[in-house]
Amino acid sequence: MTEKLRTIIVEDEELARSLMKSFLKNNDKIEIIAECENGFEGIKTINELKPDLVFLDIQMPKITGFEMLELLEYKPQIIFATAYDKYALKAFEFNAADYLLKPYSKERLFEAVDKVASKIESEGKISDVAEKISNFPREEFLDRVVVKDRHKISIIPVDQIRYIESMDDYVMIYTKTGKHLKQKTMKYFESALNPKDYTRIHRSYIVKVDEINEIQQYEKESYIVILHDKTKLKVSKTGYKNLKVVLNY
Repeated sequence: MTEKLRTIIVEDEELARSLMKSFLKNNDKIEIIAECENGFEGIKTINELKPDLVFLDIQMPKITGFEMLELLEYKPQIIFATAYDKYALKAFEFNAADYLLKPYSKERLFEAVDKVASKIESEGKISDVAEKISNFPREEFLDRVVVKDRHKISIIPVDQIRYIESMDDYVMIYTKTGKHLKQKTMKYFESALNPKDYTRIHRSYIVKVDEINEIQQYEKESYIVILHDKTKLKVSKTGYKNLKVVLNY
């Protein structure tokens, strides 16, 4: 491999960034083109500079490394570098090139660089790590959703979500203050939201149970739900069964 890997470091601790840079300055496969101290900066810089490789911390303020990956338009190879080993399995399930557990040695870092260089030679520079995140089974229910609208990133607490509507490969998330488009599937949200609070009422809709004001029958075996703000949503037969279970009637 002759050309160097254009590399960005996304890490909130300055000391950790400095250590990584001092290790990597002796590595002839790496050219560091930028460093970012949070996920917001990371998204902007990665989408603009289109690096080959990103070293990514997972636990960062504002948004996590995993949330940052969901919002990327450009998807480079990823090496996670974190102090938490509980994410290791998840990182490999996401098809990360490698996972460095802090504190790591220079040798271990170089081993990760060699691994990613081989991966790029065999698979190319673009990674499917972000797509893998979308389909990853969750250990716990979502407590927030991060969305990107042009240049603005919003963090939506889950309890602000009134209902979700299917839009092909995207969903529209309706909150008390507006709506947000996110590139995720209904299936993802159906498994990621707490079923005590949210239920699928139709292939096109997931609704917050507390938002339902009434259920109306408008034809034989056809129903709609009416939310507190008078929004009307269709209910399928399966959705009606789900409602009966969650509302206990």
